[in-house]
Amino acid sequence: MSTLLQLNTSLFSSHGQSSQLAERFVAGWRAKNPGGEVIARDLAGAPVPHLDAPRFLAFLAKPEERTAEQQAVVDFSDALIAELRAADAIVLGLPMYNLGIPSTLKAYFDHIARAGVTFRYTANGPEGLVTGKKVYVFATRGGRYAGTPLDSQTDYVKNFLGFIGISDVEFVYAEGLNMGDDSKSAALAAAHREIEELEALAA
Repeated sequence: MSTLLQLNTSLFSSHGQSSQLAERFVAGWRAKNPGGEVIARDLAGAPVPHLDAPRFLAFLAKPEERTAEQQAVVDFSDALIAELRAADAIVLGLPMYNLGIPSTLKAYFDHIARAGVTFRYTANGPEGLVTGKKVYVFATRGGRYAGTPLDSQTDYVKNFLGFIGISDVEFVYAEGLNMGDDSKSAALAAAHREIEELEALAA
């Protein structure tokens, strides 16, 4: 049975444009995988706590020396990682806020990047331990940034996922959403066409 992990990061939860594009893809995936499972995580509705010193120290503490509070932090992180490992495919709704990724996504990344768990350091450098995944990213922007120095999202997301072992990452962009009705309509229509093409290829 195939499993898909859906991560929505829009401040507007399911009403955000990135979430709606992601949901359009997930609906097609469900149709092609009637016995599949979708694990949905709304990082706006149920945000992951931002990383602070106590949480970071909980990750560093030896298992036998953890306090109950530290163990709870680790258990929460372990649950997020278990969802990630269980998924054959990951769908990420990714709006752009002030030229960056949503802070809730950064918090999620901080909780799944665990040395010795999702990556490890070797004599040849870091090695990702989460492999065999396909990621679909639905990136929505008010302006047009893809391919310019102002697109801080694409490389960051690819680099982070590659760091933990995921190199198969597909981006679908819907840009210019705040540049007038015609621009918005054209961008969303183009994104939906790309989704249809992806659905034809996706298992």
